Amino acid sequence: MAVALIGGAALGAAFGELLKLVINTTIQIREFKPLLKGFKETLETIEPEFTGITELNKLSKRPDGARTTLRGYLDKGKKLVVKCSGVKKGNVIKIKKYTKKLIKLNHNICNFFQIEVSLAMMAALKALLAQDRSFDPCRAAGLLDFTVGLDQHLVNLKRKLLEDETRVLVVAAPGGFGKTTLAKKLCHDDEIKGVFGNEIIYVTVSKASLKSIGQSLHKHYGINNYEFRSEEDAKNQIETLITQKGSDKVLLVLDDVWSESIIQDLKFEIPGYKILVTCRDLFSGSRYDLEILNAKDAKTLFRYHAFTSDETDVSEETVNKIVEFCKGIPLALSVVGASLHDQPEVKWETTLLKWSKGQSIFESHQRLRTCLQTSVDALDELHRDCFLDLGLFPEDDQIAGSALMDMWIEFHGLDDKGLFASEYLRDLELKNLFTLIPIRKAAGEPGGHCSHYRVTQHDVLRELAIHLGRQDPSQEPMQEPRQEPEANRKRLFTEIRSNVDFPKWWAERPIAARILSISTDEKFSSTWNNDLNAPKVEVLILNIRSENYILPEFIQKMSELKVLIVTGYGVYPTQLNNLQVLEYLSKLHRIRFKYVSVSPFIQAIFTLKTLKKITFVMCKIGDALSSGTTEYPYTLENLKYLEIDLCYDLKELPAGLCSSVRLQKLVITNCQELDSLPKDLGNLSDLEILSLHCCTKLKALPESVRSLRKLRVLDVSDCSDITALPEQIGELSSLKAIDISGCEGLKMLPESLAGLEKLKNVTCDEERSYLWKNIESHPGKVKINFVEEDRSETFKIIYH
Repeated sequence: MAVALIGGAALGAAFGELLKLVINTTIQIREFKPLLKGFKETLETIEPEFTGITELNKLSKRPDGARTTLRGYLDKGKKLVVKCSGVKKGNVIKIKKYTKKLIKLNHNICNFFQIEVSLAMMAALKALLAQDRSFDPCRAAGLLDFTVGLDQHLVNLKRKLLEDETRVLVVAAPGGFGKTTLAKKLCHDDEIKGVFGNEIIYVTVSKASLKSIGQSLHKHYGINNYEFRSEEDAKNQIETLITQKGSDKVLLVLDDVWSESIIQDLKFEIPGYKILVTCRDLFSGSRYDLEILNAKDAKTLFRYHAFTSDETDVSEETVNKIVEFCKGIPLALSVVGASLHDQPEVKWETTLLKWSKGQSIFESHQRLRTCLQTSVDALDELHRDCFLDLGLFPEDDQIAGSALMDMWIEFHGLDDKGLFASEYLRDLELKNLFTLIPIRKAAGEPGGHCSHYRVTQHDVLRELAIHLGRQDPSQEPMQEPRQEPEANRKRLFTEIRSNVDFPKWWAERPIAARILSISTDEKFSSTWNNDLNAPKVEVLILNIRSENYILPEFIQKMSELKVLIVTGYGVYPTQLNNLQVLEYLSKLHRIRFKYVSVSPFIQAIFTLKTLKKITFVMCKIGDALSSGTTEYPYTLENLKYLEIDLCYDLKELPAGLCSSVRLQKLVITNCQELDSLPKDLGNLSDLEILSLHCCTKLKALPESVRSLRKLRVLDVSDCSDITALPEQIGELSSLKAIDISGCEGLKMLPESLAGLEKLKNVTCDEERSYLWKNIESHPGKVKINFVEEDRSETFKIIYH
């Protein structure tokens, strides 16, 4: 896959470089000054004229030989001006020599334009007029001179397109990944031409209406200026046209589609008729994923645009680092390569230095920004906000879907169960702005719920999110970026290294940020500058790598804080200290700890009356939850959700937890040292979901679970030591779903299960399916979901 810049872009840069050199060169010798002034006027005169011939040659598909000739003159000009600037006043020989060369170069360039370019202009116009007479708006344009990485994609795409069952094939990827190049390559492929002949119809859609598409299709079949009464009439006339004029096989290629309705309107029941779509969203139809370039192809594409020949003064190490920053995106490699084309090594080094110090690649490459930003500009304000939030997490991180959902639920006032937040995650995935990776389907969750998904994002898209988050929100989309002062931004992302890199805005004045993300490295010793004043922060994200970490005192002044997300990225779980600062937060609703050690300071959060949800993932907990509860009694009176996952040293849950009477969801998963539950678990009268997946040492559920009359979902999957369920489980009158897959020790089921009238779904492995046959009281009512042993695939059999 590749995207090539037209050669004129590099040539335009050469014009600019020479002009700048002429203007900035200080010449002490008076004989050179009028010559350079005349040379400058010549360049300023011919530059727009040459741009015109270059564009004509593009349109007329003619080779642009004049460009090569002029490039030679410009290169000579740069070397000559540099030499002139180094001549000393008394050197009469060199003064005469370079004076003659300047006069000759200026004369040659003027002659070149008066004769060669004029002839080339006439030839290009003639070719363009001839082309216009036979112009077919539905013919794929010619291929780029140079592409890499597309051959295997082309083979795969052809195979998928030519399958009998494929009617609509969607090639989806963010901007700049090479979708259009691949589609055009397909249209020019001999095998595809052999199948579809002349009936390969290529239409660039973008925001075009059905009427304009219909007019292009009619012109393709020789009918000019066709008018439609309405969009519905256009749809009907297009179907009639393809049916009557098309052969037995027709391929309609719709490039750069923005709306799925266009595809639906053009999806006709015509034998042999197929549609290929390129888009940034994942629309309905068979899907083909376009990947980024591998390292070898990325370097090949970059070198093509960056160097005229293989001989260069730029070190291979520098080239490799620049290529790495482009992250395999063809457009980025092309744009950046062209911008560095034949530049001195110092230009390469300064570019690399700026990027390594945090300057965005988009600040210096507008074309790249414009292309990728269109996907974001098409979003409404709320979806755009959600996309920008992904820039708050470290590079190459797999972000927990539940962490994003916690943020959005509180920040945007969404429903507590995360249904709308899940919808936004799905919407952004469909826009190809990130990828959702399922962890496991949690029992009782509605289809499409994203709490058990991870989010991965391409690094360049993450950088785009950070870049757009820095812009002044008052400016119009696609304007030249205008950065907003840090203290005024709604979301702030900062990295602190070794206790010395606190940003300038840190202590200047109160910041306006409502979301603040602070990342620290492994050398950070938690020596905080506590002058930070962030009174409006509602979401605080702390990304840490050190072995020990002290929560900063300034947190206690964040009176509006609703969500706290603390994630360790070190080799071992980070020891988290000073949790006492959280006692001062009267609006804190959600806390998420990942890969940190909380013992023995976690008791401080037990006093937080406003807390709705606590999440521990891969944390070192030990007995921290149960020790010291007399000093810090449980007052979590509003706690609704407690989730503990992959906390391998968790041995017991505190009895005090059972006084959290509003708890609705208790999820304890992959905690393989947990061997018992509090006997008073039944006191959690509002509990709706109890998930104990893969707690392999857990031997039984307490008898008190019979009192959980609101329980809808019970998941004890992969709890291999459980030998029996409580006899009184039939008293769970609200139970709708139960998962006992992987419960190898379970040999029988209580007969009371037969009385569960609301039970709809039972998940188990095939070996235990026989246990249900003896107790099922309503045949055909319960759906039995069989899970294979490797858990890689779930398939369902419904008994009638």
